[in-house]
Amino acid sequence: MDEETLSEAFWSAARALRHRTRVALEPWDLSPSLARALNVVSRHGAVRLSTLADHLRIAARTATEVADDLTARGLAARHPDPDDRRATLVSLTEAGTETAQAIRRARQAEGEQFFAALTEAEREDLARLLRKLSTAAGD
Repeated sequence: MDEETLSEAFWSAARALRHRTRVALEPWDLSPSLARALNVVSRHGAVRLSTLADHLRIAARTATEVADDLTARGLAARHPDPDDRRATLVSLTEAGTETAQAIRRARQAEGEQFFAALTEAEREDLARLLRKLSTAAGD
């Protein structure tokens, strides 16, 4: 398989998984990027906007917009950082925590269905190879 064909196969699988993820998020009316932000705050607890931006690989200004959107939806709250009055922390509300957990379960179920075409050994090989590529790319 030449490199272009391998790349095309990878992107085709990624698009299919991304589509399934969007479908899985429909009950919550959240974009994949908002769901990722919700997941970051769920995993890390209260975070500064700059930390959220770093985890999402977005500009600080965009992280502010993401936090505003999560707050408007009642999924997050913003409050001053007790260690630095100039900084703002974002944390999940109870609804945000419940939503993050429900999304995690839905995405896991979608992933299980998506990867069901592979044997357990193939899944392990794929996971190993993807980790190797991520490490090589510096992620």
